[in-house]
Amino acid sequence: MKMTFLENIFARLERASSVPVLGEVRDGKIVSVTGGELLALIEQARKFLNARGFKKGDRCALLAPNSIRWAAIDLAMMAEGLVVVPLYARQAPVELAAMLKDSTPVRICCSDARLAAEILKFWPAAPKISLLDGIFIGDAKQTTKPFAHADSDVLTLIYTSGTSGEPKGVLLNAGNVNFMLERTGARLDELMREVKKPSGEAERIFHYLPFCFAASWILLLTALSRNGVLTLSTDLSKLSDELKLAEPDYFLNVPTLLERVRGKIEEAVREKGGFAARMFSRAQRAYGNRLRGQGTFADSVSLHLANSFMFPTIRRTIGANLKALISGSAPLPPETQQFFMMIGIPVLQAYGLTETTAICTLDVPGHVEPGRVGPAIPGIEMSLGENDEILVRGPNIFPGYWQRPEATAKVLEGGWFHTGDQGEKDGNGNWRISGRLKNLIILNSGHNIAPEPLEDALARELPEAAQVVILGNQRSFLAALVTAQPSNGLKAERVQAALDSANAGLPHYKTIRAFHIVPEPLTIENGLLTANGKLKRDAIVARFAAEIERLFEKKGA
Repeated sequence: MKMTFLENIFARLERASSVPVLGEVRDGKIVSVTGGELLALIEQARKFLNARGFKKGDRCALLAPNSIRWAAIDLAMMAEGLVVVPLYARQAPVELAAMLKDSTPVRICCSDARLAAEILKFWPAAPKISLLDGIFIGDAKQTTKPFAHADSDVLTLIYTSGTSGEPKGVLLNAGNVNFMLERTGARLDELMREVKKPSGEAERIFHYLPFCFAASWILLLTALSRNGVLTLSTDLSKLSDELKLAEPDYFLNVPTLLERVRGKIEEAVREKGGFAARMFSRAQRAYGNRLRGQGTFADSVSLHLANSFMFPTIRRTIGANLKALISGSAPLPPETQQFFMMIGIPVLQAYGLTETTAICTLDVPGHVEPGRVGPAIPGIEMSLGENDEILVRGPNIFPGYWQRPEATAKVLEGGWFHTGDQGEKDGNGNWRISGRLKNLIILNSGHNIAPEPLEDALARELPEAAQVVILGNQRSFLAALVTAQPSNGLKAERVQAALDSANAGLPHYKTIRAFHIVPEPLTIENGLLTANGKLKRDAIVARFAAEIERLFEKKGA
């Protein structure tokens, strides 16, 4: 009989009983646990849960930042047949309380007393809250087998971002995860063969994204299923130093970080000036020509020089042993993907939603097309519906939303999951994501405009801005809210210059004709970004309603 993913993980941890499998960066050092030590932590948590008399299918909330103990209690809950409700510790307490009320857990496992107290302010009738320090205690010598899940058994209830409405709880079952881990593992096998990782040598993986997000959780489970060591970030302000310690082969990213890294490198080269800046500029032009099939002998010389004398140094500043980057959550601008490819670090893009068990597509190593997110993973079907909406079906599709039968029926209409994303597929089967249907701006001229490409274009022209939000629904033209970074104010002249550049070559109805500068960035804490950093467009429009109205009145829209 085929083993489940949970049985595979337990078996792998037993085989790795004396070697590191999971670590955290603490005070400039990596603190690791072996497979045996992680099994002991899992057993401690299982004994705690078992002693409370919880039954199969009970929901148990996990509210804590990433840590070794997070992974242990997540695995323990699943091993006991419980449904894990992972929540983002940085989210506003009022939002956390609302999701907790909706999921009705039998217990809340929380990282610290302060956060627990905040939850109780907004939900005095909450079930008992157990701090992690009180869970990992007692004897844990005997490891018992995990609960044997059927494919239909629900494992987790993950809340979606809620970019334009109340978050919904997405149910994922054992069948979803069994399928997905097979596919992610196979694609990582391809990557390791492509980069010729020595056989038997453990992979090194770095991770900084919260485990309460589906893609992040799938990476955790995939890493624990493989011959690898996963190192967890504990301080995003020290990410560069942590990367140097972890020396990963690959790690999962969001486009924002990769664009920031690219920007810092290009700025450093410009500031250095002289021969280095000229070499870098020539290499960029040469690489662009090569991608367009217009490379010359001089371009080959420029790239050879950069690859010999400059790019290895740049790669070492990111990660000395880095074989590849994986990017998801939003489309990565082609220019940024090409930048990393140019310096010798392939970027594999993935596309998916929580409802698709995080992933639908993933670039095939060695066959990356910048600006696209790869082909559908084997076993998954993808098609286009009305208004070029991406439709998906396969073993990765969730069984439904928690206590929302009407919403479930709507998105699964016709046997396909309706993603709400617009896209298109090329002749090689590689997909491109163009925007969200619900974000479409419809001008009163009747033109339909996806705001995301325009926001990305303006953000590239204005890297000192924190966010760009395009507006104009039922208006006669487009306008933008531009938010400033905390450390630097934005000048109107600078924004106007960036607008002029971004507007160049666009049709008249896509040009951005007005802007308003917001002095502070949008954040998760002020309720204007989702837990994974996406714009809460409805909330933004409501918060800045007066400024937006004046913006359009001034220009006569």
